Amino acid sequence: MFESAHIDEAIAWRRNLHRHPELGFQEERTSKFIAGLLEGWGWQVQTGLAKTGVVARLGDGGPSIGLRADIDALPIEETTGLEYASSYPGKMHACGHDGHTAMLLLAARQMASEGVTGGNVTLIFQPAEENDGGARVMIEEGLFRQHPCDSVFGIHNWPGLAPGRLVARDGEMMAAFAIFEITIEGRGGHGAMPEQSDGVVAAASRIATALQELPARRLSPLVPGVVSVTQIHTGSAFNVCPDRAVVCGTTRWFQSEAGDEIETRLAEVAQGIAAAHGCRANIDYQRRYPAAVNSAAEAGLARRVGEAMGLDAGEAGPSMASEDFAFMLNEKPGAYIWLGAARQGENPGLHSPRFDFNDEVLPTGAEYWVRLTRQALSG
Repeated sequence: MFESAHIDEAIAWRRNLHRHPELGFQEERTSKFIAGLLEGWGWQVQTGLAKTGVVARLGDGGPSIGLRADIDALPIEETTGLEYASSYPGKMHACGHDGHTAMLLLAARQMASEGVTGGNVTLIFQPAEENDGGARVMIEEGLFRQHPCDSVFGIHNWPGLAPGRLVARDGEMMAAFAIFEITIEGRGGHGAMPEQSDGVVAAASRIATALQELPARRLSPLVPGVVSVTQIHTGSAFNVCPDRAVVCGTTRWFQSEAGDEIETRLAEVAQGIAAAHGCRANIDYQRRYPAAVNSAAEAGLARRVGEAMGLDAGEAGPSMASEDFAFMLNEKPGAYIWLGAARQGENPGLHSPRFDFNDEVLPTGAEYWVRLTRQALSG
């Protein structure tokens, strides 16, 4: 489908983006790069949604499909040693968003060359997928009012699947998530006389243990739920019982009732254990992303397009990881798709400081976008 020179150029785009990673809502260089290419190919381009988002439109009216790629990087120090490794200390494309962007750009070039008939295609290059909810912000600022879409699709490279695999489940794909910060306060004192202080460290330790057991005791074994304590901060010296500790982490779920139960019981457990140690627990609990749930019709279309390309579109279980494309799926029918992208030999996972997008699947993803668009607009 693509000229070999165009594939090579797309790989060069991807590596250029990899070398210049930008964090959420700061993707100014990336945004200019994307917009410049699209304008040169004749797309109608809008910039500025959610600060650094880029939206492009092409077609002859009628039905409209939206295709989304995320463009932000992560605050991770890269250790790949690649010649095109990040040139920005403490930032890297450790999730493959550079590859997602290049795939959609290669598809956009082909669509502009062939023309889009039977409807419109809207390309959504979205900032701040990692933690900051760029999809939500784009929607709030008028994404679908200004660029109506009948359906919307997103792709994520998936190192846990071999190249040639594709997954688009009917229903649940990725979990909802929240973050929490529990501040435990009590009397501090001398390490030799702990009876004269409150048990801040003991409370923090027991809260951390109890919270991670919470889903197993409060949710049915048939209902997914995860609580992960990821940070404990306290203390300043060997001989000081501190007066403050902070316990942080995330919670994950699919069913709204499970999310409510986890939030309620987390507060009860933290406050109860803190009180038992003579301490107080203040809880900051923030729900960030809803669950990403595919509509059956669009997931079925996604699988059929993959199968027509010779991809194995077999089933796989949902992931307890989270994805802010969920906000778009809350607004429009659509599907989130995992594209197999495992490497032979060492195959670092997403968010690893040694991760690098597998360029071998870049043309596959781009061809998939072109074929999906044709199929969706042909009725």
